[in-house]
Amino acid sequence: MATLSHVNQETSLVATLPSTPRGARAARALTVAQLVERKLPFEDAAQVVAELAANAVTHGRVRGRDFRLALHLVQGPTLRIEVSDTRREFEPPADCGAPDPEAESGRGLVLVSALSVRWGTDLGPAPLKTVWAEIDVASPISPDRGFHDPVDQYPVSHDA
Repeated sequence: MATLSHVNQETSLVATLPSTPRGARAARALTVAQLVERKLPFEDAAQVVAELAANAVTHGRVRGRDFRLALHLVQGPTLRIEVSDTRREFEPPADCGAPDPEAESGRGLVLVSALSVRWGTDLGPAPLKTVWAEIDVASPISPDRGFHDPVDQYPVSHDA
């Protein structure tokens, strides 16, 4: 299992994951585990990773190729999230304005923009594309929020 390592006063993690919905879920879970271990807030980062990984799996998938998740924790502290895939031609729009209210999708990058300090896209050697976002993680987790991922903790009402 990949873990955050300390290199040049920067903490980083790099993981290669399958371009499948399971790989996207694993990226989110890995992010949460790493941030919880360091007692850093993880909710915003988990959502950003979920959105970027879902986009890599949905729009950046090339059969037989994986996507890469990189987390870099630098002084500040700022968490830089990078998700790379091999579909350079599907670069996200620079302006992710409000989606059509009737649309069933198209809100992921709006969320990324709202939860991060800044985000963007870097194009590497063809066909590499990296979508990145930076989040301020300076405040520790509040004691009343706990240290566990909230997924599956909320009961679903079963109205008859």
